[in-house]
Amino acid sequence: MSSGLPLLEDLPDVSGREVLVRADFNCPLAEGPGGEVVIADDFRIRSALATLEWLRDHGAHVTVCSHLGRPKGTADPRYSMAPVRERLAELAPYAELLENLRFSPGEQSNDPSFVDELVRGKDAFVNDAFGVSHRPDASVVGPPGRLPSAAGRLLAREVSVLSGLLDEPERPFVAVVGGAKIGEKLGVLRALARKVDTLVVGGGMAYTFLKALGHEVGNSLLDERHLGSCRELLEGPTEVLLPTDVVALAPGSTLHRGEHAPPGERTEVLGRDVGSGYEAVDIGPDTRARFSEVIASARTVLWNGPMGVFEDERFTAGTRAVAEAVAACPGFTVIGGGDSVAAINGYGLAGSIDHISTGGGASLELIELGDLPGLAALRAAPNAPGRA
Repeated sequence: MSSGLPLLEDLPDVSGREVLVRADFNCPLAEGPGGEVVIADDFRIRSALATLEWLRDHGAHVTVCSHLGRPKGTADPRYSMAPVRERLAELAPYAELLENLRFSPGEQSNDPSFVDELVRGKDAFVNDAFGVSHRPDASVVGPPGRLPSAAGRLLAREVSVLSGLLDEPERPFVAVVGGAKIGEKLGVLRALARKVDTLVVGGGMAYTFLKALGHEVGNSLLDERHLGSCRELLEGPTEVLLPTDVVALAPGSTLHRGEHAPPGERTEVLGRDVGSGYEAVDIGPDTRARFSEVIASARTVLWNGPMGVFEDERFTAGTRAVAEAVAACPGFTVIGGGDSVAAINGYGLAGSIDHISTGGGASLELIELGDLPGLAALRAAPNAPGRA
């Protein structure tokens, strides 16, 4: 995965030079006390500081570019980089930040003229935006074709960890995969099944697996298009662990994300068969214990995706149990981005994880395909190892 990837040390002397850094500052936003838009979590900004500081210490003039939200190619004030720029000025006052890349339609269409605009007057390029390196956007794949380029510290770390995870993991290697949409993760599940000792499946996707085994799933999330693929995985050589019990909404009850459920709404713990009118939305206590036991015995753990609708406080126990088990595991632990990061942060366990990925989609695509457009572009840069 990382072979041939140019690093910061592979750049020509940057002292006095203009360097463009593609960062991922797509931070969550919130409303401040005066109604202004503020950064709710500056983790992504802080994650880029190692790269920005290296460039500063080597005398570079640093310009950073990033996207924020989904403005769809037009200048939308809701997605102005102003609050990000304000926080960056506090953490790295030497770095200039451009306006939202996605204000231009040329960003996501990879318009060569937009690439020309980005690199004009620049002497080198650094990609430190792992979270968007699976997208062939102009700011990701364009500059390495025009400038000496390098992977920033964050991107290089992400690639190194995931490469080691899949190439030479300590065993037992356990992957825990959750989330709602089985169709989006089938490729990843197949790739992991070839690498891991045990594949643990929870979340909404688990009910398609259970249906493939012949169980009733009631009103639970189900994608009948992928029943055959689930059967193939279950019949393969890799152990696939599925829930043995679930927590379900009783008929007439509904989900309440981020708010308290009204009195009278019922939940029940059921076995693998979910009756008509019931909707399974979390793993049950027996499953929590079994999943935690398998995680505890692992030497390498990869976790991506919640075990249930953890935004509803009645169904947070499954995801919390997995989070606590991963945090307590003595082996090497990796959180593969996405909602798992929100969960691990929400439970105050982030400090106990060895590596937390900044890119859910990028990490999954790297696991599935073994490469990303942004990495391929860097390996083709004029200063890449073997090309200089």
